[in-house]
Amino acid sequence: MILKRLNLGDYRNYEKLDLVFHSKLNVFIGQNAQGKTNLLEAIHFLALAKSHRTSKDKELIRFGEEEAYLNGQITTSYSTFPLSLSVSKKGKRAKVNHMEVSKLSDYIGHLNVVLFAPEDLNIVKGSPQIRRKFINMECGQISKVYISMLSGYQKVLLQKNNYLKKRDADRVMVDVLNEQLAYYASLIILKRQQFVETIEKHARRIHGDISNGREVLSVEYKPNVKYQETEREALEAELKQIFTDMLEREIERGQSLVGPHRDDIAFYINDFDVQTYGSQGQQRTTALSVKLAELELIREEIGEYPILLLDDVLSELDETRQSHLLTSIRDKVQTFVTTTSISDINHEIMDDMEAFGIKDGKVKV
Repeated sequence: MILKRLNLGDYRNYEKLDLVFHSKLNVFIGQNAQGKTNLLEAIHFLALAKSHRTSKDKELIRFGEEEAYLNGQITTSYSTFPLSLSVSKKGKRAKVNHMEVSKLSDYIGHLNVVLFAPEDLNIVKGSPQIRRKFINMECGQISKVYISMLSGYQKVLLQKNNYLKKRDADRVMVDVLNEQLAYYASLIILKRQQFVETIEKHARRIHGDISNGREVLSVEYKPNVKYQETEREALEAELKQIFTDMLEREIERGQSLVGPHRDDIAFYINDFDVQTYGSQGQQRTTALSVKLAELELIREEIGEYPILLLDDVLSELDETRQSHLLTSIRDKVQTFVTTTSISDINHEIMDDMEAFGIKDGKVKV
């Protein structure tokens, strides 16, 4: 998968921009607050219709303007086609191959990306909410069904919590909502379990290579609901019973206490919890291994590698980790890197790349 061209209008600090990219490595070089991360964010937004930096889409529109637009030319193993997104006060409009789509879930998945930024260390050492967001974003890229099921679950969960907040909660209505929650939750749980198992398979191998076989990485799905069944319909029935058994406590507390909205993931090196006992180096290696594992997972799912976005991370990695990262992606993955200095780039690959100088929202090739 290749992003051949990117066209921006009134996006962040870019009035107009039209760039053609290298099929392997593209480096955005510039000092802080010049706009290099805005370019990486634009590619991420073009792929997922959401920013990794803000939940407020209006912040993406250049100051004083009413609308921002992004256009990209995508090449896959099967075809070449344009993607378009526009953002205004009215919301987002998306087009695939010049045809407008009514739902963003029909848009997401045409361009697949994996982002690795310094804040991704929080996948390992941050809160469960960050790890759930990570699972949801990655599962959503490769499964439109997952996006639909997650959206359905969240809508029903909101309805249920609104009922539970009332002193005279309607038990019959909550029971009906629990039936719907059990259906959505069964699909979400099984997909998350599959996702974590695949990530672990690849991350364990990658981590072993980086540590020269001294460390064994394990990734464990920690569902909030302790379930036994693995067939979807049987799991749905089991979850329905669990939700029913919790009803009195939930009415007492005024909120839903069990379900996928409280799930987590745990990372272990040689059976020790990396979040609690791991060194900073081990936490970085774990995050790097998981990100490289994502590349392999997406390739398994869609038959080709996604685009890799590296936002100011090379300087965060020591020579061993940086070397392994660049060696792993070389000749396989189109990569976009932001950096303040070309010295952060492994010189072995500098002959096969395109460098873009960024200053004050202007780009010089």
